[in-house]
Amino acid sequence: MAITRAARLGVLVAAAALSGCGQGQQQQSAATPPAVTVANPVQRTVVDQDEYVGRFAAVESVEIRSRLSGYLSEIHFIDGQMVKKGDLLFTIDRRPFQIVLEQMRANLAQARANLAFTEADLQRGQQLLGNKTITEQAYDQRTQAKRVAEAAVAAQEAMVHSAELDLEQYSELRSPIDGRIGDRRVAVGNLITGGAGGATTLLATIVSVDPIRFEFSFDEASYLRYVRFATSSQDVASLHGNVPVTLKLIDEKDFPHQGKIDFVDNVIDRSSGTIRGRAVFDNAEGIFTPGMFGRIRVPGSPPYTALLVPDAAIGTEQVRKFVLVVDDGNVVRQKYVTLGQIDDGLRVVKDGLAATDRVIVNGLMRARPGQKVTPQQEGAPTKPKGPNEAKAG
Repeated sequence: MAITRAARLGVLVAAAALSGCGQGQQQQSAATPPAVTVANPVQRTVVDQDEYVGRFAAVESVEIRSRLSGYLSEIHFIDGQMVKKGDLLFTIDRRPFQIVLEQMRANLAQARANLAFTEADLQRGQQLLGNKTITEQAYDQRTQAKRVAEAAVAAQEAMVHSAELDLEQYSELRSPIDGRIGDRRVAVGNLITGGAGGATTLLATIVSVDPIRFEFSFDEASYLRYVRFATSSQDVASLHGNVPVTLKLIDEKDFPHQGKIDFVDNVIDRSSGTIRGRAVFDNAEGIFTPGMFGRIRVPGSPPYTALLVPDAAIGTEQVRKFVLVVDDGNVVRQKYVTLGQIDDGLRVVKDGLAATDRVIVNGLMRARPGQKVTPQQEGAPTKPKGPNEAKAG
């Protein structure tokens, strides 16, 4: 019985000692404010960028169709290859056109022979008219016959020239532009229909590759904003000029491709309320293809001085964004901010922050509004660190 009481007494003493130790640690912890890292916002000249989705389109696109009807005898390219202007693509069976040319040349020779006869007949008529051997009416008839023969020769010369074109030019189809050709639509041996009508046979298509256009649409409000910026500030070029733009493809994170806007349409589409814009990009490597999607950045404001902070320093409260700052008394204060774009890894803060504010950039989990902290001053990093790097605004 005495042992049991002694054991209970020891347990109570030990518990009292542990309780006193815990209270001491809590008091010591409460007496030391948590350490956080603070930094002033970075000041930098930036330009707001608007982003739009669009598609690439070829500067030049040509459908290869024949002027002549006939049987296709040869194909001189590989499907999908690059071709140069003037390269031979298709050959139509030339033999029928060679026969037609020979016929036209024979008709021309006949017309020239007839002309020679009428010229000689007219010369004899002049002598006979002087001797009063023939009447003036007979002489006029010989003059008319010579003129008809001259017209026949001119007509036959034109027919020969047309037949030569058919044989030497139109029976061979050559590329009118530099670019990439698609697949052949007709195989050798097929009869193709030529001419200027809508029933002509499509043989292939060629699209230019370098440079290439990028077409996109933007809304009426953006168009008005661009126009007002261009008219009120000399720092912003007109959209109808060579405005520099950047572009990225669907598998790229940044906007590495540089181009220029070369055209904005003159009409806003009534059904969609948008207007069409177009930019031009170099495509020496051939990575861009007509029909490909991309995202383009267009300057949306004149240059201005902005405050920037790391994305990791920004918190979210429902739909509002905020940052935690440390005042002169080392007390944490919450400031609601209006965010802008990402610029070189930092988030633009358009409103709600001062250049002298000490923003908590590290240790946010240990800081609460109204709580006193121990700030450690550091320069703001040029790029955000950690998992919050890609945090959306």
